[in-house]
Amino acid sequence: MSRVGKRSIQIPDKVKVKIESGKVFVEGPKGKLEWLLPQGVEVHIDKKEVSVKRLGETKIHYSMHGLVRAQINNMIRGVNEGYVKNLELHGVGYRAQAQPKVLNLQLGFSHPVVYPVPEGISVKTPKQNQIVVEGIDKAKVGKAAAEIRDFLKPEPYKGKGIRYVGEYVRKKAGKAVA
Repeated sequence: MSRVGKRSIQIPDKVKVKIESGKVFVEGPKGKLEWLLPQGVEVHIDKKEVSVKRLGETKIHYSMHGLVRAQINNMIRGVNEGYVKNLELHGVGYRAQAQPKVLNLQLGFSHPVVYPVPEGISVKTPKQNQIVVEGIDKAKVGKAAAEIRDFLKPEPYKGKGIRYVGEYVRKKAGKAVA
């Protein structure tokens, strides 16, 4: 039995959940999301609670059970509260500037890096060395933050690069110590 899948999901007051023709529709104060349900699972909505049931006992059914429950929970939380990923730039001269639909990054290359912001995601730069990625879809927010981080991952000798806030970069001693 899936430990994640058997837990029911509480629906907040401002959120509406409905299931039509194999799709889950979630609407809340921050926006709307929809997701196509995979086969092998059944979703029931009772007043202010959503529960997920397996239709079989194979390995695929077990894995889909937990996946569907987690996805619906993420959708409900996203339209109610939203998701945020914070990034920070470490390095001399590294800076970011958010414009509508574009993020300009100066990362020490001979050219500026221009990142087109995906639909449904907002990017803000409260300071020159901070980037805030926000949205209602957890997967899109995480993917956008990972794509921005991939432009210049933190290196282990000086720690320069783009990293998540609170991320620890293990530093190496370098050639002089060895």
